[in-house]
Amino acid sequence: MAAAAIYPGTFDPITVGHADLVQRAARVFDRIVIAVAISTPKNTCFTVEERVDLARQVLAEHDNVEVVGFNGLLVNFAREVNTTVILRGLRAVSDFDFEFQLAGMNRRLCPQVETMFLTPDEGNSYISSTLVREIATLGGDVSEFVHPIVQDALTERLGNK
Repeated sequence: MAAAAIYPGTFDPITVGHADLVQRAARVFDRIVIAVAISTPKNTCFTVEERVDLARQVLAEHDNVEVVGFNGLLVNFAREVNTTVILRGLRAVSDFDFEFQLAGMNRRLCPQVETMFLTPDEGNSYISSTLVREIATLGGDVSEFVHPIVQDALTERLGNK
């Protein structure tokens, strides 16, 4: 197994797609650091503390996974947590252009850090946090896209049943 990897994102909210990627990565790496972005241009539904807490609960079964909030440049945070691998998920071809640019920029900022792409299980390729939030906001059923703990948090936050 490789030493450690960092999996960054907003995780607003964490989905079954995220959890699937973590489960598969946890078999490859000794340690996975889920890095929940504090500062993001996105309007988040949950605070960083809530997103960290939800991710910790959803991923609790994995002994080699830790969840932390982070701020600033990802490559700097990767150095702080002593990893040289960034994990990113690619759901569709449309993700590739942005992720390719991001990986190139991260490599330019810190040549020691590599980006590894994982694809989701075919059944999860269409799931995104943005779509889950939109469905939940409109009162739709998101139970197949998120853990029950996350579904309860969305229901409480958005007031929909």
